[in-house]
Amino acid sequence: MKKSKFSLLLVLTLVFSLFLTACSSGKDNTEEKPADKDDATGEEVANVPQELRMLDSSEIPTMDTVLAEGSTSFTYINNVGEGLYRLDQDHKPVPALAEGAPEISDDQTVYTFKLRDSKWSNGEPVTAHDFVFAWQRAIDPATASPYGPYMMGGKIKNAEKITELGAAKKPYDVKELGVKALDDKTLEVTLEKPVVYWEDLFAFPTFYPQNQKFVEEKGEAFASNAENLLYNGPFKMEKWEGTDATEWVLVKNPDYHSADKVTLEKITVNVVKDSNSAVNAFEAGETDMTGLLSSDIVPSYEGDDRMLSWMEPTVFWIKLNQKNKALANENIRRAIATGFNKEDLANSILNNGSVAANYFVPKDFVKGPNGEDFREKHGDLIVFNAEEAKKSWEAGLKELGVDKLELRYLGGDTEAAKKTDAYIKNQLETNLPGLTIKLESVPFAVRLERDNAMDYDLQFAGWGPDYGNALSFTDLWITNGGSNRMGYANPEYDKLIKAAQGELATDPAKNWEAQQEAERIMLEEDAGLAPVYQRAANILLNKKVKGLAIYNYGPDYSFQWVTIGEEE
Repeated sequence: MKKSKFSLLLVLTLVFSLFLTACSSGKDNTEEKPADKDDATGEEVANVPQELRMLDSSEIPTMDTVLAEGSTSFTYINNVGEGLYRLDQDHKPVPALAEGAPEISDDQTVYTFKLRDSKWSNGEPVTAHDFVFAWQRAIDPATASPYGPYMMGGKIKNAEKITELGAAKKPYDVKELGVKALDDKTLEVTLEKPVVYWEDLFAFPTFYPQNQKFVEEKGEAFASNAENLLYNGPFKMEKWEGTDATEWVLVKNPDYHSADKVTLEKITVNVVKDSNSAVNAFEAGETDMTGLLSSDIVPSYEGDDRMLSWMEPTVFWIKLNQKNKALANENIRRAIATGFNKEDLANSILNNGSVAANYFVPKDFVKGPNGEDFREKHGDLIVFNAEEAKKSWEAGLKELGVDKLELRYLGGDTEAAKKTDAYIKNQLETNLPGLTIKLESVPFAVRLERDNAMDYDLQFAGWGPDYGNALSFTDLWITNGGSNRMGYANPEYDKLIKAAQGELATDPAKNWEAQQEAERIMLEEDAGLAPVYQRAANILLNKKVKGLAIYNYGPDYSFQWVTIGEEE
């Protein structure tokens, strides 16, 4: 969900803002102190406090790796935790708790990992049993993990079977999941079939370990605040009072296995949802970085080298909940999906470089076997057309036997979200006579809860990839998939995506074609979703912040390599 991948100065947010506070230079007026050396890079570091302040536009919904969903949770979990693999500064998955590459069976389905020496923040060692416990907990239907079935299903052996048995209220055994501790330092993982992006998979927070003794002792209090968490990553939380907290503090973890390569000592985060306030603080010298700039701010910073801009592989759309009888009607869905002017929204309302999306797999994200972009075959699949939208609308109303509809629209509570939602409401009510949209603006955590419960009619949502494969988007809409949650179902779509996940996994050309055809069916034939735009991001950043790793998928960024230099 991001930006230009490898810049040391870039920082990204998905739905939230970052905010860093300027620090004293530490200089003496008569004699300059010699600079220190950064252990991670070997470069000179100015004698300034290695402390960072940032703003986030959302509270943290959860810090439980098993229950986490959304970039806010994943980003902070990534910075206080670690799994078998981790994304490095160049956005490449590298061994983390795994001691080098695993031993892989000839059929590429059994992976045997040796673990390095590492420990939890309570002093206990991290063992293979911690991975087994966490993964079994994530796939257990009783846990109701939103990402466990999604990330493991069809990949880890028996994950899908356990999920299906649980859904059918039949007996299941989480011990059948394809993960086994051969001893404290040896973890065996068995896949259903070869997975070409396995390194990305095992770098994702859902696959992080958990200490069983600690989790069970804490019970319902586990992960409810900073004191009820354990840490094994570069940082640990010194302050976080829970999901309603609007401030939290991360500090360097001295017990991290590579603590000598972490320079940053402290990170203070505050929740601020208004980008104008962040910009004012930046200009006053009180902050080093803003969050995403709203459209009314971007033009005034054109040409200013403090503004950084990039296109993210993040697509926003309107989910159409087919649990609602009206939205189960294809003509009604098509009318909504084609009934608002996306180009005008992108150019006039957003005005930040974002582009209209007539697709759900983003452009400039993944390349095919011949180096072509995923979008080259089917560029635009469902476009704005007011006249055709009205025809579809009238046909749908007739099929339903009604002359008007009221639909609840679930949106965000930030100023940018409210502007976008108000625009779409106006467009749809204008172009589809008889439609009334009831806007419901809620915090991000509440939206996630209601999405899980399918408590909405229309929902404005966005998705950034979790790994570097188009499947991170295409497998969202499999029937009853973990992230579907809008009742979309098409057997042909399912067949194509399951083939891409299975027998076509090692045939790049056919895999590519299957996913492209599935996207065409879902949008062009079924109007199963209403894509809105692919997001561009713009932030203001103080140049003294260096080494922030920016990711296109999974967590948004890592502080592990950040250093704070002198003011420029």
